[in-house]
Amino acid sequence: MGAPTILTLNAGSSSLKYALFVDGVRVASATLGRIGTEMKDHGAALEKVLAAVGGYEIGAVGHRVVHGGERFVAPVRIDDDVVAELRHLSLLDPDHLPAAIAIIEAMRVRWKATPQIACFDTAFHATMPRVSRLLPIPRRYEAAGVRRYGFHGLSYGYIVEHLGEAARGRLVMAHLGSGASLCAARDGKSVDTTMGFTPTGGIPMGTRTGDLDPGVLLYLMRSENASAADLDELVNKRSGLLGVSGTSADMRDLLAREPNDAAAADAVALFCHATRRAIGALAATLDGMDTLVFAGGIGENAPPVRARVCAGLSHLGVVLDPTRNDAGVDIVSMVGSACTVRVVRTDEEAVIARETTALLKGDGNP
Repeated sequence: MGAPTILTLNAGSSSLKYALFVDGVRVASATLGRIGTEMKDHGAALEKVLAAVGGYEIGAVGHRVVHGGERFVAPVRIDDDVVAELRHLSLLDPDHLPAAIAIIEAMRVRWKATPQIACFDTAFHATMPRVSRLLPIPRRYEAAGVRRYGFHGLSYGYIVEHLGEAARGRLVMAHLGSGASLCAARDGKSVDTTMGFTPTGGIPMGTRTGDLDPGVLLYLMRSENASAADLDELVNKRSGLLGVSGTSADMRDLLAREPNDAAAADAVALFCHATRRAIGALAATLDGMDTLVFAGGIGENAPPVRARVCAGLSHLGVVLDPTRNDAGVDIVSMVGSACTVRVVRTDEEAVIARETTALLKGDGNP
């Protein structure tokens, strides 16, 4: 008997992405965006998805859930207890979890007999050593779950699976997109990452600050009487590439504008500098680097960004082949260079489908 037909759902704050897998093969996928403007809410987007897949008998639904907290370190079948815990975790990720929960609950009502599986971005990083999880704050907060978790785990899991034996050794992965993070892995297991307690940490992103001196936030609280809501809006919605450029959170726009726009050039330079610095730091945790992987919308599709990031990494054996880099082929490093640089077109939905199928089989379902 073949694998069950799997519908994967990936709810963002203003989008819903779906994919359909029949016998393990993707047969349909799409992203519904502009939720809140062109579509009323995630419920309206879900109706469009269900209409699109109405001709298939769905065996299970796999949901991408960004934050699994300390409890969820592997995919789980969703029940009332899991939903209650996700609601509790919403404080940790108010930008992603409420939308995911809304979709989960709507699906549980609509398709009561269909297994719903949650797959967590944080789970890949459960192998990080304790020193990589600790935050330098009083120990009592750790007991409340305040620690470094890491994200983009479904993407990193796909990269490791895609590379196979090539993922062994010292691997640094750069998932660079609207949300961006990097991960150090040894033999395919996460040992450190740039995002921490929430997806706001790490390198600058499309609209997120990345790591920021907390003194800046204290200053804004004192000087502008900024509230928690004000600060959340600042660090998650108005900063990063958008904040520095003043015009766009899209790297494509900024690369086009930088020759005549100093602010756009600053945004691109800051992003590349922060990414290069993060690669160097993660390589230090691995005592060197055998493979560097670029993934995500920017990592996969912006050769100038890859070139600028790698330009300062020759001491780590990184030497790009300009022709191969511009072509965006699988391996973009020079033949014979000490570190192999790759471009991998990541596929989080494929990981969700695989994990959902594996969990169903483990439960004894066909």
